[in-house]
Amino acid sequence: MRFTDQLAAAQQRNQSMLCVGLDPEPARFPGAWKGDASRIAEFCAAIVDATRDLVCAFKPQVAYFAAHRAEDQLEQLLAHIRRVAPEVPVILDAKRGDIGATAEQYALEAFQRYRADALTLSPFMGFDSIEPYLRWDGKGLFLLCRTSNPGGDDLQAQSLATGELLYERIARLAAHDWNRNGQLGLVVGATYPREVERVRQLAPTLPLLIPGIGAQGGDAAATVRAGWRGDAAGGTQGAILVSSSRAVLYASAGDDFAAAARRVAQAAREELQLARPIRG
Repeated sequence: MRFTDQLAAAQQRNQSMLCVGLDPEPARFPGAWKGDASRIAEFCAAIVDATRDLVCAFKPQVAYFAAHRAEDQLEQLLAHIRRVAPEVPVILDAKRGDIGATAEQYALEAFQRYRADALTLSPFMGFDSIEPYLRWDGKGLFLLCRTSNPGGDDLQAQSLATGELLYERIARLAAHDWNRNGQLGLVVGATYPREVERVRQLAPTLPLLIPGIGAQGGDAAATVRAGWRGDAAGGTQGAILVSSSRAVLYASAGDDFAAAARRVAQAAREELQLARPIRG
């Protein structure tokens, strides 16, 4: 199944725009697990089990595994997700950005080793840094466009000779010239709802991966309103995936951490659904 179809099915099945980010920090693990990096896969699997019917995607961040030499645990975790929630797509958050043979190896890592359904990429080396991933038919690719960090202004908000801003140029390229197989989406931060709205104007049918709610302070309702392009049936052109990580993962420092994660995820899902301008 193509990523876009799998995503649409998961959103419909779970009535959700919520993507849970899996960013494990052993120092924040509950109880006796605190500081134990050997528990990374177990901790994340518990979060997956508690939230799998509430989300449209899971988004493990590679660095949180690699920093603890836990890439094998990442493989175990993705295999676990495929067993217990095969209908929920996995977006590998790696933000890769290189060309040629190196990009080909990164694609093998994401789609062959980890068997992810989608991958985040940095587009700042141009189309030839994207093209090797497009060869993987049906896989989703989310390009960094207008990120949630304040330093994003240093480049993304700069004006080009054409008069457009850099992030606007990325959105146009992703929506048209670069999107040769219909595989591209964009990453736009929830901390910039006006920019979310602008990206949606430029790329009305592309999926938007929107991090920044919860611990980063983005407004969930404003994010949905800015990114929504709805129809009378309550659907939307171009899926919206609103990502929350730390607020869900570390909802409790006690043995009830999985149950607490479920409560926070359920509340976030309901807030996002209620923010839709058009109801289904």
